Amino acid sequence: MLKAVISTAPFASVDSRPIDLLRDAGIHVTPNPYGRWPTEAELCDLVRDADLFIAGTEPITDRVMAAAPRLRLISRVGIGLDNVDLSAARRRNIAVSYTPDAPAPAVAELTIALMLSLLRHVHNADRLVRSGGWHRFLGRRLGELTVGIIGIGRVGRRVVDLLQPFGARVLANDVRAVPGVAGVTWVEKDAIYEQADVITLHVPLTMQTEDMMRTAEIGRMKPDAVLINTSRGGIVNEADLASALRAGRIAGAAIDVFTQEPYSGELAAIERCLVTCHMGSMSIDCRMRMELEATENVLHFLRHGTPLQPVPEEEYRLHEGRARSAPAGNSPAAT
Repeated sequence: MLKAVISTAPFASVDSRPIDLLRDAGIHVTPNPYGRWPTEAELCDLVRDADLFIAGTEPITDRVMAAAPRLRLISRVGIGLDNVDLSAARRRNIAVSYTPDAPAPAVAELTIALMLSLLRHVHNADRLVRSGGWHRFLGRRLGELTVGIIGIGRVGRRVVDLLQPFGARVLANDVRAVPGVAGVTWVEKDAIYEQADVITLHVPLTMQTEDMMRTAEIGRMKPDAVLINTSRGGIVNEADLASALRAGRIAGAAIDVFTQEPYSGELAAIERCLVTCHMGSMSIDCRMRMELEATENVLHFLRHGTPLQPVPEEEYRLHEGRARSAPAGNSPAAT
């Protein structure tokens, strides 16, 4: 009997269909026994006799794959691939799939929610009232501001659409202008840093985007601007952001993703930084779709030898470039 290990948590907590589909196909299912993200060492034990691996954002390194000699497929629940050592997977003849479209609506909506909370101080007011205080914060209305979006992909385009009813001016930047995106002005990143009241990041973690927002870039932002990252940890340098927030060089930030997760770093102690727990995709509908698509990738792979949504070749090239740029001894997939 084939064995599928599920390391992501939660999985099938709202809808049991993914588990049912796997078991109906005669696959033995081993769910995550920890109820949290497993460590690399725990993953090595978990996947030791696995043929199929349904994974989240935990580090799927060469060491993990080496511990699973029977492994044939890694099926990612979600879009990010920076935690998967794609080079090692290719070298070991392990196929990799993902679910790139499923999380986009939920991530885009959380991004808008974070914008509104930062601009109207919702999170600050909540903390104040709970501690016995009472202060009516004077905020800013989104429709009066300029929003800069860096990365106009699956999530970025949805953020553009969601912003339209607010009437905000929208500046957009990507490696190339994306056709068919209405209501934006295409500009260089420098213009976004200098003109935007709200900057939101929607790019993958690659060699080109790692530490994209450091002291120099943050220092070019308006002093009353805010920064949002719902894409990947490592794109914003957390130490530089903390320093800028403490010095009052920008008004605030909302960070949902971190270099090390679960996060317990210095940003959590800074009142003007809103921190959430990598929950961009955590809406019921999007989570269910992600889990079902990851399961369908497994079943299609078993029937046809290839998943429905294989990782494209470009992702392997980006990973290899990032691996070459990493210091010796560091695993690029461990972040």
